[in-house]
Amino acid sequence: MRRSRFFLPTLRDNPKEAEIVSHRLMLRSGMVRQASAGIYSWLPMGLRVLKNIERIVREEQDRAGNQEVLMPTIQSADLWVQSGRYDDYGPEMLRIKDRHERDMLYGPTNEELITDIFAGAVRSYRELPQKLYHIQWKFRDEVRPRFGVMRGREFLMKDAYSFDLDYESARRAYQVQFVTYLRTFARMGLRAIPMEADTGPIGGDLSHEFIILAETGESEVFCDRTFLDYDLLGREIDFADAEAVGAIVEDFTRLYARTDEKHDQAAFEDSVPEARRYQGRGIEVGHIFYFGTKYSKPLGARVATAEGGEAEVHMGSYGIGVSRLAGAIIEASHDEAGIVWPEAVAPFRVGLINLKAGDAECDAACEAAYGKLAAAGVETLYDDTEERAGAKFAEMDLIGLPWQLILGPRGLKNGLVELKRRASGEREELSLESALARLTTG
Repeated sequence: MRRSRFFLPTLRDNPKEAEIVSHRLMLRSGMVRQASAGIYSWLPMGLRVLKNIERIVREEQDRAGNQEVLMPTIQSADLWVQSGRYDDYGPEMLRIKDRHERDMLYGPTNEELITDIFAGAVRSYRELPQKLYHIQWKFRDEVRPRFGVMRGREFLMKDAYSFDLDYESARRAYQVQFVTYLRTFARMGLRAIPMEADTGPIGGDLSHEFIILAETGESEVFCDRTFLDYDLLGREIDFADAEAVGAIVEDFTRLYARTDEKHDQAAFEDSVPEARRYQGRGIEVGHIFYFGTKYSKPLGARVATAEGGEAEVHMGSYGIGVSRLAGAIIEASHDEAGIVWPEAVAPFRVGLINLKAGDAECDAACEAAYGKLAAAGVETLYDDTEERAGAKFAEMDLIGLPWQLILGPRGLKNGLVELKRRASGEREELSLESALARLTTG
């Protein structure tokens, strides 16, 4: 994409309304614009990041054997009345009426609707297990929406639901999602720590929230530093092997990891050697629940058993804040100059900078480099504008693309270009051919 044609309304100064780093940088880098309190429009740069996050989430859900569906944003209140949650959920639920005066709501979550779909379609234990997920916009009417997409009212969420015959099989489904979440966040360059959690309005008696470490996080966290050295992506995982999956879950759950809400200082000191104790702040990016028959019982999700009777299915639900992750990644990965995107979620991999647009030699070299990067499938933002060099460098650092390929007339005369890695700030002079080989093969 050529910068001269790309809609990227960056801001020079920090917006006054932005209280935290991610909100400031998302506004300044032209990722989002506020439509109303807690509701944002995603502009081209932000949408590219959002789609990359969504892609990783979807690939890992599919890898674990989950099937994608798509449920509506607007739901009938009838199912929520039947489950008992319509009045219990509170003012965060946006309640509306249609033209026939029927009670409707903008879904904050989908346990009721997915259970109703299952109940109308599955009749026998032979059809179990079932694991369904979707990625859809949700709405929760926060009393004080703040921090940009980190605590908005409208947000994109992946929610998955498992249906099993009994507790043991439901627990295995829970463990598969547990490991899937660890892989998902690791692929985004994040170190996510699973912590014991309250179940809240979802219900149930088994729950973990996944926290990424960030100095600006809303939660204070206490954990064993062993978590910080665990490399899950280096392991091949067979999700059909319940024993292997369970062993990974055991590796994580045996270690102390709690937020301030559940922290016990005495237990922390007793179970974690002083040298391994970590205390800091973190951001919740995912939450998983097992809640048994909480929804299947009132909504009639039953199956025939092998013994000829009937049983309510055991369920779990599993959420990832897709849009929230865009802000959380920035909170965990930025510097004074701007965003530092991990390559897996970056809107473009390379920022190609023409230091002297209009110079014949410089233009020709940049066009050739741009064509070769495109042919190799490397997503590139080509700054072909006539802005001064300092402004181009500042903008590239602000938007945080992993690599900057810098071409100027002085370097080209000597057969050299400059390659900068955004994360480390390391700069290297090398031939254009060598730089392109680096960017197209690694």
